[in-house]
Amino acid sequence: MSRIVYVNGEYVDEVDAKISIFDRGFLFADGVYEVSTVINGRLIDNDIHLNRLQRSLSEIQLVIPNSLSQIEVIQQQLIDRNQLVEGIVYLQVTRGAADRDFKFPDNPVPSLVMFTQQKNVLSNPVADKGIHVMSVDDIRWARRDIKTVGLLAPSMAKQKALDEGADDAWMVEDGFVTEGSSSNAFIVTQEGTIVTLNLGNAILAGITRSVVLSLATDKGIEVEERPFSITEAYNAAEAFSTSASSFVYPVVKIDGTWIADGKPGAVALELRRLYIEAATAED
Repeated sequence: MSRIVYVNGEYVDEVDAKISIFDRGFLFADGVYEVSTVINGRLIDNDIHLNRLQRSLSEIQLVIPNSLSQIEVIQQQLIDRNQLVEGIVYLQVTRGAADRDFKFPDNPVPSLVMFTQQKNVLSNPVADKGIHVMSVDDIRWARRDIKTVGLLAPSMAKQKALDEGADDAWMVEDGFVTEGSSSNAFIVTQEGTIVTLNLGNAILAGITRSVVLSLATDKGIEVEERPFSITEAYNAAEAFSTSASSFVYPVVKIDGTWIADGKPGAVALELRRLYIEAATAED
């Protein structure tokens, strides 16, 4: 059975889902999105995701008629209709359909679409062995804090890494790591301090990032939010990435350089364990 998806007020079979060719998300990447994880049929950290959605919408001057509570009802409906136990719910809001013009249309009618994806997020062999990343130039625009659907640059970065035999890309600007293709980037210094780039327009304020940093602080691990160079990453005691669908992934190699002993680090593994424990605590 194919999935049931949500398109502008209707739950339809995915093969029957339709969006106008004049939708500005298609023509201009004029839209934003969110991805929420589902564990045991329950949305994880969803209120924080929806608050970030509201911020992204505000930053692109877009108002949608749906309240955040209405959006969450739709998300849960999709989980139930698709009998999703573990995976993600993707939602996207665009400025809607209008004749092609660079200026924003008057009185736009936004498009809201959502769908589910089944995915193993709790038990993942990648997390056990760690990933290899490749550094690439960060060629994205200057407002990476907005979770825009314009994802060609990170897609190109990811594909370049895969073509070179790596698992993912870490993007580098002026010698400093910004973030991964779809994740936030971290290192652990030889002194045991977690380092990640401070928030601003250069990176997305990752939801999993914020939760993991809180968990680290609660465990008494020192955290520094500051730039770190790719060279500092090579020489770190550990490295890892975070995202909604992967939680915490240890990074064991960067640009062919093994990090420490080339095995997932204790800090990354402990933070992954703590995150999963917190995410499943209500079950």
